[in-house]
Formats: sequence, C-alpha cells, structure tokens
Amino acid sequence: MEQGKLIEFRVQGERRLAVAERPEGKKDWLVIDAGGQSHKIRPQRVDYMVDGVLYEPSEIASFLEEVEAYLDPSSLEVAWEILIEDGSTVTPQQMAELLFSDQSPAPCYAAHRLLSQDKIYFKKKANYYEPRPEGQVAEIKHQLEVQEQKNREKLEFISHLKQALAGEKIEWSDSDRIRLESIEKIALQTDTSSKVAQEILKEAGKNFDSQGAFQLLVDIGWWSKHENLFLRRSSYPVNFSKKVLDVVQPRLQSNPAEADDNRLNLTHLKVCTIDDESTTEIDDGLSIEYLDNGIAKIWIHIADPTRLVAPGDELDLEARRRSTSLYLPTGMVSMFPPELATGPMSLVQGQVCPALSFGVVLDETGGIQEYEIHATLIKPTYRLTYDDVDEMLQLGVQNEPEIADLAQQAQLRRHWRKAQGSIQIKMPESIIKVKNNEEVTIELIDSSPSRQLVAEMMILAGQIGGKYGAEHNLPLPFRGQPQPELPSEEELLQLPAGPTRFCALRSCMPRSETSMSPIRHASLGLESYVQVTSPIRRYTDLLAHFQIKAHLKEEELPFSREELQEIVYSVGSSSYEATLVERQTNRYWGLEYLRRNAECVWGVLVLRWLREDENLGLILIEDLGMELPHRFDRPVTLGERLDMQVTRADPQRDEVRLKEVTEAEIQATPS
Repeated sequence: MEQGKLIEFRVQGERRLAVAERPEGKKDWLVIDAGGQSHKIRPQRVDYMVDGVLYEPSEIASFLEEVEAYLDPSSLEVAWEILIEDGSTVTPQQMAELLFSDQSPAPCYAAHRLLSQDKIYFKKKANYYEPRPEGQVAEIKHQLEVQEQKNREKLEFISHLKQALAGEKIEWSDSDRIRLESIEKIALQTDTSSKVAQEILKEAGKNFDSQGAFQLLVDIGWWSKHENLFLRRSSYPVNFSKKVLDVVQPRLQSNPAEADDNRLNLTHLKVCTIDDESTTEIDDGLSIEYLDNGIAKIWIHIADPTRLVAPGDELDLEARRRSTSLYLPTGMVSMFPPELATGPMSLVQGQVCPALSFGVVLDETGGIQEYEIHATLIKPTYRLTYDDVDEMLQLGVQNEPEIADLAQQAQLRRHWRKAQGSIQIKMPESIIKVKNNEEVTIELIDSSPSRQLVAEMMILAGQIGGKYGAEHNLPLPFRGQPQPELPSEEELLQLPAGPTRFCALRSCMPRSETSMSPIRHASLGLESYVQVTSPIRRYTDLLAHFQIKAHLKEEELPFSREELQEIVYSVGSSSYEATLVERQTNRYWGLEYLRRNAECVWGVLVLRWLREDENLGLILIEDLGMELPHRFDRPVTLGERLDMQVTRADPQRDEVRLKEVTEAEIQATPS
C-alpha cells in the first residue's frame, strides 16, 4: 500500500472507499474516507485496491459518480453466457475489458462491485471469479424468485391487515391465510415461537401472546369474539375433505326401493319418529304390529347408513376419525356429510327408507319373550315432536292408539328394569342454544312421558342387540358398567329427595366400559347391552350394524374380535375428546349467559361437598340445570336452597363468582 491509493474496505459490513494517508505503526495504515473521517486498518482488511491512479479524499465522491454509470447487474448475465462455454475465470480487470472494453480505474472498480455483489452467475475463488454451472444458476434464480414472491405476499398481507383493522372487508389470499394460521396457533397456544406471527403482532401493535393473537383475529373479522377455541384446539375436523365429498353425489342417487339384499318389507306398518323439532338426523322410528292372537309386537326401526357405507371406504374412515356427531350450542357438526346424514341415511317421513328393525314381544312383566332382527324397508308415517306425543298422551287421542300402547309398553319395561336392579338418576338437564353466534337461550329438558317412552324403546333395542350378540357369540362393542357401591338407604334418607339425593348416587357410579364380549350394565339393569340406535351420529353403533347385518346375511363378519377391539379403542379416544369439546363449549356459553344476566337472582340448591373443610361445594342453578363449584362464606347444609347473584362471569377465562343475596337485597333489585 502507498500514500494516495484508493482502497475499499468494510465498516460493520458496509462497503467504504478511502485514501491511504500514512503507515500507523508496523502493521496498520491510516486511511481517510470521503467524509474526512480517519480509520486505522490492516492491509488484510482491504477488499479492493484501485490501480494506476493516486487520489485525494475529496475526489472519492466524483469517482463514485463515474462508477455509477457502469453498475448494471444485468450485464453480468451476458458475460456469464460468454464465459460458461469454456468455464474461463476472470479478474475484475478482465471483466471490465469484456463488459466495457475499458480497463481504466472506474470500469475496473465497477466490475469488482458487480462481481462481489453477484449471487447468481459467478463465485469467487482466490483473486478470480468463475462462472457457476447452468443448473446452479437456474436453481439460484428460482430461489430468488420464490423469495421475491414471498416479499410481495408479505407486503400485500400487511396492506390487507391494515385495511381489515380499519374495518374494510378483505378477500384474504391463500398466502394471507397461511400467515393468519400462524396467528391462530399463538391464540390456541399450540405454537408459541413463530417468528412470522411475532412480526405480524408487532406490526398490528398487539402483544405476542395468546390474548394478543386472539384479539387481532377478532379485530380483523377472521374470528368471532365467541370463537370456539375448544373445537379449534381439538383434532375434530369441522369440514369434510374433497376426497370425502366426491363420494357423496353418487350415493345420493341410490334408490332404497331397488335394493337387492332381500330386505323385509314393512312399509305397511304405521311408523312414527319422535324427536326435538330442530333434529335433522332422524335415526329411529317406532311401530306396533297387532298380531292375530291379540298380542302387540313392538318394532324399533333404526336408520341403516350401512347401505351407503362399506367398511374401510372413504365415508367409513371419515366417520371413524370423527367418532360421533358434535352437538354444540351453535349447531351440529355431523359425523357424515349433512347431505347424506339428513337425506338418504335418515328415516324421512313419507319416503321408503332402509332400516335395521328390531321386533320384540314382551311378556307380562316387561321381559323379552321373543325377538327378531331384520334389514327392512319402512315408510315413516308421522314425524312427531316430544311435545306432540305428550299432548296426544294427555288428551288420549283415540285414532292413534299405537302411541298410548307404546307408552304403556315403555312403562312396563321401566318397571322390569327396576326389578333387575337398574339405578335411575334424574338430574336436571338443559339445552343451550345460540342463534347467529349471539342470542343465547337455556331451556330445561323436562323428563316427560314422551322422552321416557323413546328412552325405554332405545334401551330395549340395545338389549336386543346385546342378546343377539351373546347368543351368536358375535364380537360387538358391548357397553357395560360395574356394580356401584351405593350409600345405604339410611344415608340416602338423610339427604333431601331430588337432585341432592340423585347427586349422591351419581357420585358413586363407576365409568361405563366397552368390551367385545357381553358384560353387565348395572345402571340399566341389563346383562348385555349394545348401543345400536344412532348409527348416523355414533360410530360404535355403526360398527354394531356392520357386524349384525353381516351375520344376518350369513356373510363373513367385517371385523374380527381383535380388529374390532383396536377400532373401538381408537374411536373411544376420539369420542372422549369430542365429549370434552361439547362439555367445554356448553360451559362457555353457560357462563356467557350468566354474564349477560348478571342482574338476575337465581335459586340455587346445594348438591354436595367438593372439599367440606374448605367450604367448597357443588351448587345447582335450578332454572338453568347448571352445576357450578362455589365456596360458601357461611355454614350451609346439603339440599339447602339459597338465592344467589353472579358477581363475575368471564367465559374466556372460564371464571365465575356468585354471592348469596338476602330477601332485602332481592326486593331492592330492579325488576
């Protein structure tokens, strides 16, 4: 290095030109840049030295202006195409001659700048640059194009985000959705380290946490303020894949009347279906057939989706993955595509429908005297609601004697099961409904004669299914429950009759079990029992249909005992998760209802102690059928009735607080 030499070096990664001033010590040189600032550097830090001319620091700016005219990166592609043919290497001086036919200082430095900044066509080796292979250049170009596309998408997303925060309606692109999904994962706490999400939340002025992510998604209209986080965190799929939907249309065209599987024709029977008015999947119907000897035969007809589903096909595997239909306050998420579940799979009034029908004659005590199971064709006559049937029973409608006879048979069955040791627990139940994701109602379910009628008939069908499986040694998903150790009669009588006493019984009940062989179901009072009445919305019922129908046709069973066990175990895990989602969602909307009705005074019943030494108990809001934990601030007794008011309800945080109110406070409360 000599005084006046123009050199290039870097300061904190930034390219800088300076003129050599003088040596500094044995190894360093003092150089001065265009701004007059001095730097002490070692020769090893010099990236490029301009040859041929000596400069003053004041001339650096004009030199750079001269260089600027040569800095066209596209010219390198031309040079690369020439040099790639023979793989020649070049120095900056040779590149200047090739590109500009000039080896004066400015073109040579420009060539150095182009080569040193190039990431596509050339790579440096010692003091030379060699052209990259064609395949490598193509790959680098592709990567750069991808990165450029990502940068464009990022800028577009930030623009959309700002528009959405300003209240504009946005058509989100696919790349937008990927970024929004990263925010969703933060909100759901399934990923807490996404750099993409962190950048987005910072851009939007939100905290990098679940609450900040949730609020952003609500603010831009991507999520509702009442988004079901429980469902989103679960593995339960809300939508059906294209692969599943593609098989729906052909099966919608299937005509059950043209079925060639030797179904028993029962279309002459009067069949009534009894459900809530809002029910869309109609999976059971009832008939009474009066035999010549005056005996009444009960027919319990169950929808037969196995006509449209084969073991192992797309519909079967999807139903297996879901395990059950989800019943949420905001609506139902079906186990099968709704077009099928509410259409050809259901027992639709006035249409010929395939069914699996359970015929049974009861003895005088209500036990099963004889039974039969057939794949059938039926034609539902009436679609009745529970209210319709209650009214018919109350009025004693003469032209529909079947309803009264079915109710009488159901009552006989109830007495029979009680004699077999069944345990009947009547806790208040309610249905929470949410309209348009906003209006919340809670309705108590009355244990009316119509509901008892249907419940007994469904249990009877399950007993027949279990009996058939036991007699023929069929592997079926038998349901059972171990015998509980119940409180003594004396202990129970010390508790007030009603929910408090039933709650004491319920707390003693062991969990139900599933076995591939018959087991006793203690609370139902049955020696064998298989759920068979909901194959459209419960997968284990569908499994039972597959097995029973194959045996009826004398065909090989679809599933061996071991295969069935494995499937039932897998489905049990999915079903438990679905039940948890239903429970959590109902609790959320229950707390939201309490929050909106904080001024109300609720009649509360003390059900049982959770930790008596801490005054922590379980209470029942009787008008809502809602059970909540509560810490009392005074001594209370089980079964005691109190008046309470909500002081805090936060469904997002799953928190609720109540306080006892006096008669005077109630009187002072605005009506």
